[in-house]
Amino acid sequence: MKKFMNILNIIMGTFIGVFIGHGIYVVWNYIRYPEIYAMQSAPWYTSILVYGGFTCVVVAVCSLIKIAIKFRIKNSK
Repeated sequence: MKKFMNILNIIMGTFIGVFIGHGIYVVWNYIRYPEIYAMQSAPWYTSILVYGGFTCVVVAVCSLIKIAIKFRIKNSK
């Protein structure tokens, strides 16, 4: 069970890291090339919001799985 918890921690950390990296890249790209984002109908930070929402969903699901496993282990003793 500990190995599965570690896998969930790795998944959560990976998604958070990708979100942070993507956010930094988009901000840097917007500062460097603002004319590219001026042509879009959506705001420049839209992809950051989409990645953030997806990351929140993945982290929430993994957290709920971890809580359910801990609750089940606690009640089975």
